[in-house]
Amino acid sequence: MNKPVLGLAVGGVLGIFDGLSALVSAPETAPLITGIVIGSTCKGLLAGVLIGAFSRKVRSLRSGILFGLVIGLLLAYAVAAMPDESGKHYYWEIMLPGSIVGAIVGYVTQRYGTAPAPAPRA
Repeated sequence: MNKPVLGLAVGGVLGIFDGLSALVSAPETAPLITGIVIGSTCKGLLAGVLIGAFSRKVRSLRSGILFGLVIGLLLAYAVAAMPDESGKHYYWEIMLPGSIVGAIVGYVTQRYGTAPAPAPRA
């Protein structure tokens, strides 16, 4: 499977678990879990495509994991910066799993994704 598609698939699946982690890290968010899971899945899909595209260009496991970590962290920060109804921010609860998801997607796309075939010479 090519790297962006693999990143999309892995990011989407891990995004579901990222959203479900809110039940453990912030149990008071349980009434909002459906929206949290949907948002985390979308965040995982976006991160997966970006990380997969990077992995397609740069073939380094270390760089892929680091890029995934940074992308996951940045996307998670964008979500964590938005307060809930009471004005509380969940930086730790959102950014830690988001960065882990990014690092895992970076690893998977570098390790298991296929590189594009070279163009045939004329």
